[in-house]
Formats: sequence, structure tokens, C-alpha cells
Amino acid sequence: MHCLGVTIPCSKTGLLALSVAILVNLISGCSKDTVIDPPPDDSGLVVLEGTITADQTLTSNKKYLLRGFVNVNPPATLTIEPGTVIFGEKSSKGTLIINRGAKINASGTSNAPIVFTSELPAGSRAPGDWGGIIIAGNASINVPGGTATLEGGTGTVYGGGASPNDADNSGILRYVRIEFPGIAFLPDNEINGLTLGGVGSGTTLEYIQVSYSGDDSFEWFGGTVNARYLISFRGVDDDFDTDFGFSGKVQFAFGLRDPQVADISGSNGFESDNDGTGTTNTPRTSPLFSNVTLVGPMADTSAAVNANYRRGAHLRRSTLTSIYNSIIMGWPTGLLLDGANVVDACTTDVLQIRNSIWAGLKAGNSFTSTVGTFDASAWYATASYANRSYVQPIEVGLGNPFNLTNPDPVPGASTPATSGADFTNSRLTHPFFTVTTYVGAFSTGTRWDAGWANYNPQATTY
Repeated sequence: MHCLGVTIPCSKTGLLALSVAILVNLISGCSKDTVIDPPPDDSGLVVLEGTITADQTLTSNKKYLLRGFVNVNPPATLTIEPGTVIFGEKSSKGTLIINRGAKINASGTSNAPIVFTSELPAGSRAPGDWGGIIIAGNASINVPGGTATLEGGTGTVYGGGASPNDADNSGILRYVRIEFPGIAFLPDNEINGLTLGGVGSGTTLEYIQVSYSGDDSFEWFGGTVNARYLISFRGVDDDFDTDFGFSGKVQFAFGLRDPQVADISGSNGFESDNDGTGTTNTPRTSPLFSNVTLVGPMADTSAAVNANYRRGAHLRRSTLTSIYNSIIMGWPTGLLLDGANVVDACTTDVLQIRNSIWAGLKAGNSFTSTVGTFDASAWYATASYANRSYVQPIEVGLGNPFNLTNPDPVPGASTPATSGADFTNSRLTHPFFTVTTYVGAFSTGTRWDAGWANYNPQATTY
């Protein structure tokens, strides 16, 4: 049997050990809910717990279990080989935390991605089976004093204080899947699938899929890190959440939602705040998103979906988030510009939406604002912004974007999504951005998610 990572042999000696193990597990609260049975592996299941203070490597010929809050502290680097599988323990809310000054080197490949997933067997996994991954860095945040503690109950401190390092390097996440994470420590105080606090631009984030997160799939708390090739798949709360002064760049991102699953707090594609109360503290939250495809819960405007679904983009609390060359489709409300400071940023052209497509939105709810004198629809439709709108998602011309186990978000030939992008805006001339002619995350005939992404992790045996 396997209980809390202890493997017991069947022999007389084993029976004695079994009795001791049962007694230990009873004392520590072991129950049926905490029993794990990962796939048999000759090298065993290695438990990771406590604090890592020296360089350590996780190898692909072993399987690992995160027990409780596993902290990687400086000067340690945690290296993870391609193809390695790491389980999160449900009972202890297993969570991997890379603290300021430490690093993670998780560089998988398209043929051998690194997988963080639920300890539970195929068919019985669920959002929130374990905590998730937290990375904290020394870059700028807009909390007075320059440091703060992340939500989620881990006690993780982020931000560079009075002398932040915006080029801070917390390591590499490449070709990584994070499945069934995201737990609520307290209401409105959750661990996300991937939490990034004050992470600097020296960090590499690319080819990362967060699936079935019990809270947000990706959340940035300040920092300057850039990211590309991100997938938010069937999460419960928001797909891409930005706040506390995040100012990085994100290109090529795909989100897909389950029509029946949403969070009681209200689920959005984008959610963005400057901070929790809407001050104009600097640096202002001002990320640049380009080539994003957010597929909401509604395959057409008559679809019945979970009542907790809200907006393709909710920009609020003084944020300056801008969106370019993107597709947002199938949401009850397309865009909500929330608050006077957000509207002021729109009218002064600091907050921008350009060369994008919104489609399949409930009548009357396409583009909205909490400032009654501001016409959000007219602003979105400004001719020089080159945005487009379509009544139904099917008009955008993507292959089969709403399929929940085998989505095809690639545009067909000569469909609206194959053209209309523009990178002449001075904000998009940074070498980070790849110039495209198409809008959205994918071009005709290409799949950057091929080989490493998994759209049916519930059925995967690890």
C-alpha cells in the first residue's frame, strides 16, 4: 500500500512495519482521503517537504510528491529534468514555492514536458487537488515599501523593496504543465495555478499550460517578467489576472472555459487591478497582451452557461492593461471598463485596445462602462483602433475552439482571424514581440501547443 508516500512490503517484517506505519498515520491524521496510489515505479515515490537550501535536481526516472509548502530558499536552484512528474498532495495542500533569490530550472521539451499534477488517480481528479507553483522575485511592485506578502496563506514575501531589480532572474519554466491546482486558503485568499510575485524580466516563462485550476490560472502580482505561449484550460476563476504594478509583456496565449464551471466571485478572461483598492500607486499595472485567444463559455449567444460567468475582460481599479491583436469570444459581457481612472486612461489613450476581435457577446452587454457618460462601444469602435466585432463566435472562423477535450483554435484560410494584426504601435516594437499578420494565438496550420499540451488530463495515467 502507499500512504503519505510510505511504501510497505508484504512480509513478516513488512507486517511489523505496516503496524508501525498505521499507528504513525493514525496519529498524523492519515485517512482514505490522504491515501495515494501513483502509478508503480521501480524507483519509488520521493517525498519533497520542508525547505530546500542547496541545489537539488529532480530526475525523470523518479516520481515526486509535494507535501505541504515546499520552500526553495536562496541560494538554491531547483532543477527539474524534462519528462519529470511531480504530484501535489491533497491533504497537505502541496505547493512549490520559489522564494526571492532562489531559482527554478524547469526546462522541459515539446516531447518531454514537465508535469505537476494531482496525486489522485485518473477519473477522480478535480480543481484544487493541490496548491500550485509560486515564484517570488525582487522586481518592482506598487505596494508602499516595495514588499508584500502573497495571498494564499504561504507567508511568501515578494518584491524588491526600496531597491528593486527589474531584471531579476528567478529561473526558467519551459514546457511545463500544471494540472488540478488552485486552492482557497481563505475566501478571497487563494493559491493560483501559477502565482508570480515581483518576478523580474530575467526569468523565462514559455510553453506553460495551467489546467483545471481551482482559482486563477495565471496571476501576476507586480513584477516585470515577460511570458509567451501560455494556456489557461478549464479554470474555475480568471484566466489571466494582473495587479500590484505588473508591467510585463505577454504574447501568444490561449484560454478555454467549461460552460458549467465558474467561480462564485465571478469568472473573467482578463481581470486587472492596479491594486486592491484602486489607488494610482506606481508603478501602475500596465501589461501589454498581444495575440491572445480567449474562448469563453458560450459557443453561441443563446447558450446556457453557469450564472457566475462575467466578462471577457474586466479592467478595473485604475489598471492600465492594454490588449492588441487578440480574440475574445463567447462571454456574457465582452468588456467592462470599471471606474473613473480606467475610463480616463481610455480617453487619454494610455489604456489601449487595438486590432482585436470581440465576438459572440450577449446583446447589450458587448462593451460596457461604470461611468455613465462614457460610451464604451463607441470607444472600442474608433476607426483608427481597427477593432472588429461579430455577432456569433463562428463568424471568426476558428476550427473548433469550444471543444473541451480536443480544441482547435486555429483559423481557417481567409477567415477574419487570419489578418488585421498590426505591430507599428511603438509599444509593440520591443524585440520581445514576434510580428504577425494574424490576430489571436494561432496562425493557419500551426499549433505551438502540439506535442506538449494535454487537453484531457483527467484521463491521463502518470
